[in-house]
Amino acid sequence: MNFIFIEGLRVDAWVGIYSRERIAPQTIEFDLSFGMPESAATRDNIDDTIDYAEVIEYIRRELAERHFNLIETLGEFVADLLCGEFAAPWARIRVAKLGVMKGVRRVGVYIQRGKAGDVPAEAGGREVAGMRE
Repeated sequence: MNFIFIEGLRVDAWVGIYSRERIAPQTIEFDLSFGMPESAATRDNIDDTIDYAEVIEYIRRELAERHFNLIETLGEFVADLLCGEFAAPWARIRVAKLGVMKGVRRVGVYIQRGKAGDVPAEAGGREVAGMRE
């Protein structure tokens, strides 16, 4: 399977259960890897692949309009978006809140989704497109 990856995507989003998290959006950081049709590499046509610019803009637009209590729910939303709206056969998302606690750089979750038979062997804890479990 071929992959597209987007690393270090920062988006302002409304996420959190604490009152301090509800007064302003927080910067959330994403690393995304998702499967793409193999025909994209052979036909050299944007219509045969998933346009990463569209993915980025869609995520930014949707997260500007929604509130999530949990980072886990936000991650699930993005996983569903990639596999549903963009028809990615496999997706792995790392989503993190930045600097939410003193002495902690980021706190977040990994979420992985794929149709039966589409989850790559590399996903079993080893590095996949720059992300490590």
